[in-house]
Amino acid sequence: MALYDLPTGCPASPLSGATIAAFAALLLVLLPAPAAAADLSTRSVVNFDRYIRVTESRLDRGAFLWIDSLSTAQQQARRDELRRGVLIIETQKTLDGGAEIDVPDALVHHWLGLAFVPGATIDQALALLQDYNAHAQIYKPVVARSRLNSRNGDTFRFYLRFLMKKVITVVVNSEHEARFSRPLPDRAEGRIHSTRIAEIEDPGTPTERELPVGHDSGYLWRLNTYWRLLARDGGVYLQCESVSLTRGIPMGLGWAVGPFVTSIPRESLTFTLKTTRDRLARK
Repeated sequence: MALYDLPTGCPASPLSGATIAAFAALLLVLLPAPAAAADLSTRSVVNFDRYIRVTESRLDRGAFLWIDSLSTAQQQARRDELRRGVLIIETQKTLDGGAEIDVPDALVHHWLGLAFVPGATIDQALALLQDYNAHAQIYKPVVARSRLNSRNGDTFRFYLRFLMKKVITVVVNSEHEARFSRPLPDRAEGRIHSTRIAEIEDPGTPTERELPVGHDSGYLWRLNTYWRLLARDGGVYLQCESVSLTRGIPMGLGWAVGPFVTSIPRESLTFTLKTTRDRLARK
C-alpha cells in the first residue's frame, strides 16, 4: 500500500479537520524546508559545554580504551568479539558528581564505538583520519564535501558538508578543529570539536543558502568526536566517541522527527567506525 493509499474497501469521504491538520504536518516534515524552526538557546550552549568539560575530564583520568575499564573476564570477551570483526557500539551518559547534566531545550547524543584492525599500524590510522581533503571520498555519502583549511603541527582545521537522510534529508556545512597527540609510542588520540555548523536551505540548487546558525531545523548544532588508537594484539584498536547536540522532539511530530534525531547519531558513528576499519584493513 502506498503512503497515501486508502485501504481496499474504505469508502471515500470528506477529510475531517483533524485529518487535514495531520496531513499538513506530514507535508511540512517531508518538504526540503525545515519542518519547524528551532532556536539554539544560551542555556543549551552553556550546559552542553559543561557536559563536554566533564566528559573530557573523565577522558583525561580514565582508562585509555573503554574496554579496559571492564572486569578482566569482560575485557577478554569484548576483545574476542572485536578480533572476530564485531563492532561494539554503546550508548554513554556523562554524570557530574553522580547527577545528570540537564541540557534544556535540546538533546545530547553520546555514543561510543570500538573496532579492531589486524595488521594495521598507528601511523596508517592517523594518516587516514587526518586526510581531510579525501574525507568526501572516504566517507561518502555521509560526507558530501571536505577540505583541509589549515594545519599547524598536529592541529587541523577543516570543513565538511554532511548529508543526513532518514525520512527527511538535512544538509549542513560544518567547520572543525582537530588536535592529535601521541602520549606513548603504542597509542594516539584526537579530539575534534565543531566550531561552526550551518544548515543549508535548497542544497545543490542556484538558490542554496545557509540558514542562520542556531536558528534552523536543529538537527545538528554541535558535534565533538574523540578518537583513541591503541596498537595491541597484532593490530590497532579503534575507539571513536561522539557527543552531539540537536533540537528536542517537537510535540506531535515525534513519529517523523524522533527517528531522525535519535537514530542518526548512532548510525553515523557506526558508519564512520566501520568505514575507517574497512579502509585500514585494505591497506
